[in-house]
Amino acid sequence: MKKNLLIVILFFGTILNVNAETQRIIYGNEDAKITIIAYESLTCSHCANFHIDVLPQLKKDFIDTGLAKIEFRHFPLDVAALNASKLSQCKQDQSLEILESLYYNQQAWIKGSSIDEVNNSLKKFIKKQGFNLDFDKCINNKEIEDFVLNDRIKGSQKFKVNATPTIIINNEKFEKTLNYKNLKKSLEKLI
Repeated sequence: MKKNLLIVILFFGTILNVNAETQRIIYGNEDAKITIIAYESLTCSHCANFHIDVLPQLKKDFIDTGLAKIEFRHFPLDVAALNASKLSQCKQDQSLEILESLYYNQQAWIKGSSIDEVNNSLKKFIKKQGFNLDFDKCINNKEIEDFVLNDRIKGSQKFKVNATPTIIINNEKFEKTLNYKNLKKSLEKLI
């Protein structure tokens, strides 16, 4: 699956046509002094750990206080992550809730030995969680797919993203080990 996604991205190597209606998933004060960009793949266990172990403290100390905002960008590492990313972008009024649910419950939907089996697990998970969206319509939405792939292309080009999660703070790549202690030290220098 990873090889096929990489081929698609390399083939399209240019920025794709993106629907202006698709919006970034952002948490925090839009005018915050600090902008954190998180390039993530929904099938990445390290990304899930970031959401479970680091993000709650980051929200409490920096985002909820208005000092920072976090913008989630897609960097799917495989087709399952691409499809999950499309679902997270499909219902704009629930995007953050869907994204968080997918990370917190990653092992509940990443099941199967083929993309069809994983999609079936993902479809069941979304329904069980009560998200009201048309799974097939979301998965087949070309505009949202272009939006997601465009994030990956721009991340590779602008920030040399090659792994997930990759954190960018005020347009500078965070190069230290990703844990709350290191992140906090970097953010405190910007206040």
